[in-house]
Amino acid sequence: MSVIPIALQMYTVRDYTAKDFGGTMAKVAEIGYEAVELAGDGGLPAAEMKKLLDDNGLKCIGSHTGFEQLEADPQPAIDYNLTIGNPYVVIPWLGEEYRGDANGWKAMGARFAAIGEKVKAAGLTLCYHNHDFEFKVEEDGVPGLDLLYANADPSLLQVELDTFWVKAGGKNPADYVTKYADRAPLIHIKDMKAEKVDFTEVGTGIMDFPAIFEAGKDGIVKAWIVEQDRCDRDPMESIAISYANIKKLLGR
Repeated sequence: MSVIPIALQMYTVRDYTAKDFGGTMAKVAEIGYEAVELAGDGGLPAAEMKKLLDDNGLKCIGSHTGFEQLEADPQPAIDYNLTIGNPYVVIPWLGEEYRGDANGWKAMGARFAAIGEKVKAAGLTLCYHNHDFEFKVEEDGVPGLDLLYANADPSLLQVELDTFWVKAGGKNPADYVTKYADRAPLIHIKDMKAEKVDFTEVGTGIMDFPAIFEAGKDGIVKAWIVEQDRCDRDPMESIAISYANIKKLLGR
């Protein structure tokens, strides 16, 4: 079995990339991360982004692109991601107007699949990244997240499972990793404070990562992606702590 790379969702260090995208990428690589997931390109042309990745020995394992942009015209995102060598185009969020009830989630499955057809035709894969609001709507006990995926063919829509938000939504993250083991190439690894639903460095909170990693070991996981939406300390310090701890948790 090949070793699943440890990646960083670059949103974590957005304050740094806003000032120096290239320098930030170099620091991420220096810490030891093997791959990154983009949350914006800093205005860099695709060829320049590809060179930046190559110069730092990094792979791009995913890139977040808004739903409206993709539904209107996915081609710019397709072209950019093909150039930088990123296989996964990820929808990171849905506005409230799309997710009011169970029928809304079912309808989004079909709309995502329509985008996924075009993404697949180009040789890429569409994924959706969850938060906790997907678990606030249910139909016969089935959460909105599951209604979404049930209404899109797996070949057209894959799973980027955010384990923190699964737990915040009242579900067991390891169970969801197991449930979507054959459909979830990207797993977000972020920890939760003991005292409240808030973010902390990997390995310093209450998330049961051994169970999550065990659940994903026989699946199609292509990257464990560290993300911390908010940091109490300097984000660079936070991602270094998370990297060291996730390596220990994975026994590397």
